Amino acid sequence: MTGIQIKNLRLRAVIGANDWEREVLQDVVISIRFKYDAQKAEMSDQVEDVFNYKTLTKRIIDEVEASRFNLLESLVNHVYKIVKENKEVQDVTVTVEKPNALRFCDNVIAVKSDKD
Repeated sequence: MTGIQIKNLRLRAVIGANDWEREVLQDVVISIRFKYDAQKAEMSDQVEDVFNYKTLTKRIIDEVEASRFNLLESLVNHVYKIVKENKEVQDVTVTVEKPNALRFCDNVIAVKSDKD
């Protein structure tokens, strides 16, 4: 199994339970980790043999930017489900950060994982 990390995918989304939060796009930072059987790709060194994480990332961008979420927990669950639709991936962990969500705090982070 080979591990893949998509780290710090920066998006803008409508997220928050407060009225003022729902009026503006806010920054969110998404990171994804998973494993898949890359043996064929490792042997062939051909792009058609790898898991297409560019397609996965594009779908996440499109869906997150087109959606509205009240809760960080809902957003992390939504992204997790998108990743898990790919049957070849295992040991999935999705992290979503909302920078400056709280005063005196860098960010608030929600994590959803196969291991939870």
